[in-house]
Amino acid sequence: MSAADTTTAKVPPTRPSTPPGAGGGAGEGAGEGAGGAERPARRRRAGGPAALPWALLAPCLLVLLLVLGYPLARLVTLSFQKFGQPQLWGFQEPEQVGFANFARILGDGEFWAVVVRTVVFAGGAVILTMVLGMLTALLLQRVSGWVKTLVNIALVASWGMPVIVATAIFKWLFDTDYGVLNWLLSRLPGVDMTGHNWFADGPQGLAVIMLLVVWGAVPFVAITLSAGLTQVPKELEEAARLDGAGSWGVFRYVTLPVLKPIIVMLTTLSVIWDMGVFPQVFVMRNGHPEAEFQLLTTYSYDKAFVVNDYGGGSAIALVTVVLLLGVVAVYMRQMLKIGEVE
Repeated sequence: MSAADTTTAKVPPTRPSTPPGAGGGAGEGAGEGAGGAERPARRRRAGGPAALPWALLAPCLLVLLLVLGYPLARLVTLSFQKFGQPQLWGFQEPEQVGFANFARILGDGEFWAVVVRTVVFAGGAVILTMVLGMLTALLLQRVSGWVKTLVNIALVASWGMPVIVATAIFKWLFDTDYGVLNWLLSRLPGVDMTGHNWFADGPQGLAVIMLLVVWGAVPFVAITLSAGLTQVPKELEEAARLDGAGSWGVFRYVTLPVLKPIIVMLTTLSVIWDMGVFPQVFVMRNGHPEAEFQLLTTYSYDKAFVVNDYGGGSAIALVTVVLLLGVVAVYMRQMLKIGEVE
């Protein structure tokens, strides 16, 4: 074999050129045909994903509109009216009073005392719920499988217990004469809690109700945070330990940033739920909460259905809704910031 044979590349034969008129027309026609077939498909793909979520959400939005839309519209209407028993029974027509109901409740010192009490109550309940929920979730990551299963069963059982049943149990635990807690505390050296009334004053009684609320809220928070902890990368934790970080350093600089979206969501939901606490207070105080036990929900209920001032009660409820919308706005802002960082 010569050197020319080894260095010369073999070139494949070229196709015979087609006449411009024959090939061009066919290519253009094929291109137009393909493009004509692709354009409607692209339009369908572009329009489909935009409309599909709204179609899937339509039944839920319709139910929310029926269940919440009319009551909220009625609430807003009543808050601007003078509406009492004469109007309820049809003896008189509702009288439009503008912002008089709001001016009356905002100028009432009792209303502001209830607002402060509600904020303190909700804040304490949220802090306790989040701390105990986080500790429980961290504990679930460090126990054996069968212990974790038993704890999860107990959490789900306590979470699924009806509020009325849980309230009745707590009433028995803290009963003055037959309460288990008084009996247990009286067994301690130097402690005599026989006949102690936990509801003799507002702060102590609200602390008991707060424990009831926290007891019912911790399971959801603990289970959610436990699921979130499974998404924390183990590599980041190992890297932090190799860099000399202790348990607290790993939790603060690795675990918390990963769990931040979940913590923000749970905190916001807890604030909304704890600001709207009603059955625990109402049932614990036998349907007649005293002044020092009044929260915004029970205060609005008393104004509307005990005093028969439906306009004033609606105004208090609407102010509560506005406060909760402020909490939701803060939540949305935090989630948007988290999304921008990610």
